[in-house]
Amino acid sequence: MSKGKERLTEESDKQDDDGKNVTANGYLVDLDRPKSTKVKLEDAERSTSTYIPSLDYELENLILARFPRSEYWKISFVNRRFAGLVKSSEIFKIRRDIGFNEPSVLMLASGENCWWAFDKGFGSLRRLPVLPSDICFASGDKESFCAGTHLLVSGREIFGHTIWRFELAMNKWYKGPEMLYPRCLFASATCGSFAYVAGGVHVVGGPVSGTQPVLSSVEKYDPDSRTWTPLPRMIKPRKLCSGCYIDNRFYVIGGRNNDGELTCGEFFDEEKRQWSLIPEMLKDNPVLNCYSPPLIAVVNNELYSIEATSNTLKVYLKNSNSWKQMGSVPVRADYNRGWGVAFKSFGDKLLVIGASTSLSSRSSMAIYTCSPNPGSDNLPEWELVDNGKICLSHFIMNCSVMVA
Repeated sequence: MSKGKERLTEESDKQDDDGKNVTANGYLVDLDRPKSTKVKLEDAERSTSTYIPSLDYELENLILARFPRSEYWKISFVNRRFAGLVKSSEIFKIRRDIGFNEPSVLMLASGENCWWAFDKGFGSLRRLPVLPSDICFASGDKESFCAGTHLLVSGREIFGHTIWRFELAMNKWYKGPEMLYPRCLFASATCGSFAYVAGGVHVVGGPVSGTQPVLSSVEKYDPDSRTWTPLPRMIKPRKLCSGCYIDNRFYVIGGRNNDGELTCGEFFDEEKRQWSLIPEMLKDNPVLNCYSPPLIAVVNNELYSIEATSNTLKVYLKNSNSWKQMGSVPVRADYNRGWGVAFKSFGDKLLVIGASTSLSSRSSMAIYTCSPNPGSDNLPEWELVDNGKICLSHFIMNCSVMVA
């Protein structure tokens, strides 16, 4: 080795120890050196112990988990390991463990033959694969809820009640698993990667009729094992009720049974394995006959509702078991007695989708969000997310929010 090259290598060693050397285009470069002075990385590795190690799999996974979820289809093309990471749902488990997740809105609008998915901020919209059900399921009433990266859609096919599930990782629909007690008109709620269902009307065989029993049974769905687990029954059987998760409890609110309209609510404490009744929970916010189940959503552990008769937003005051008015919502929940309106929690915001009260074109859906403050006397400011460019019907058949 010549003296010049030897001197250059020794100087490179020293500067690398001081943390001044970087790599660029396959070369080892000294930041304090003129740009023309560089040594090939291969030569430097032969003469020094300086090299850049590859990332271990665990660190790679943590980095990939922080990518926007809409980019995962690109990750799948990088190599087989990355593709397997996405398709096995492992990357979504990592996101859940590190608390890095994004909400997506999955909806089926009237007149559509497929579901649509909106990512956070509604910056991207994509069509889900067509659900391969029969015409009876496609045209009939359905109910939906999310558990982890599964979207479950419950409805009736020609040969009986069934459930279809969409798995985000595989981007594909699968049939089942069936509930332990097949039902319709039930309450549901999501907690983390689990989902709860309660009440409803028991369905077996033929079409639903008024003689079929109203249920008090409750079940919990685990997407990892794809199984249903029975939970203790509610105090009151009820159908056309709504569910939510607050204060680490599963709440079921309102509904009807053979005694008529129910103004009470009840909650399930999983640690105690018991239900507790909340009398007159809806005394200030009644649900009338022929109206939809209560329109409720939870943001920052606070319960909100829309009174469909007046399009009024309300917040539930836990200490006094009463409701406080917070102004009007910018959609017409009164158009169809509350049916066809999507009212959901979307991260730390409320989300409402339906026919706008202000836009000139009311045949297309409008999407609004707001960040409510229950302690403020000021009315919440609703932000129009979409001004009608998304040409879907304002009547929302089904809507669920997936957080993954």
